[in-house]
Amino acid sequence: MCGRYASTKDPATLAVEFDAVDATGDGSATEQAPGADYNVAPTKPVFAVVERHPQHEPDSVVRSIRVMRWGFVPTWAKDCNVGVKMINARSETAATKPAYRASMARRRCILSADGWYEWKRENGAKEPFYVTGNGPSLAMAGLWSAWRAPDAEPDSPWLVTCAVLTTDALGPLAEIHHRMPLLLPRSSWRRWLDPDVTDVADLLTPEPDLLGALELRPVSTAVNSIRNNGPDLVTRVDAAPAGSAPPEPDPVELSLFERT
Repeated sequence: MCGRYASTKDPATLAVEFDAVDATGDGSATEQAPGADYNVAPTKPVFAVVERHPQHEPDSVVRSIRVMRWGFVPTWAKDCNVGVKMINARSETAATKPAYRASMARRRCILSADGWYEWKRENGAKEPFYVTGNGPSLAMAGLWSAWRAPDAEPDSPWLVTCAVLTTDALGPLAEIHHRMPLLLPRSSWRRWLDPDVTDVADLLTPEPDLLGALELRPVSTAVNSIRNNGPDLVTRVDAAPAGSAPPEPDPVELSLFERT
């Protein structure tokens, strides 16, 4: 986890949910704001919630909705293609890993999701499930980074990328996959997003109340391909007949899912 998720709300709605300003149209993003997406895959543009000090206003903080690319690119990377392999970061080690250490200290974000997908090995194939709260957006803990090519011009735009923080799966979720996104309760949002707070170790433990409200729903194998999209992907389906084997996810997509 997490290799795929759904995010269908517009930035204005997310701004209300997260008590933020919609900054997706301010011209600072290199990625175009996405529309409703029921099959968000690595390298796609996604919405993220961040808090930053406005320029020339060091004593104030603004929480805003921004557009980022899913697939973390460290500031020191020589090539942005490394982001394809860095869609997730382990919450247990992110504070010490060179790639994520600086972002864990000062560049944390929240990635909004309606729900996410997991695949369970059953009868020799992977069967998809959709995990959702059936209500307000799920707040997935994330990290972000701003990158420029080593040979870029000083005034060239920054590529802003992000990763989902994962943790050990608990309860019924552990029967599907051993990892899950770290979900943040509303009470943790302020400290998690505060750019002046460098130690958030106490926020890295999953909240049982949040997990208890989640629905684990079997869905169509159509989600296995990133070429498919639409609300039918999150619709509950009956279990596959005994002896049948659903199609496998595309090889590249499966390899991404197998990573933490």
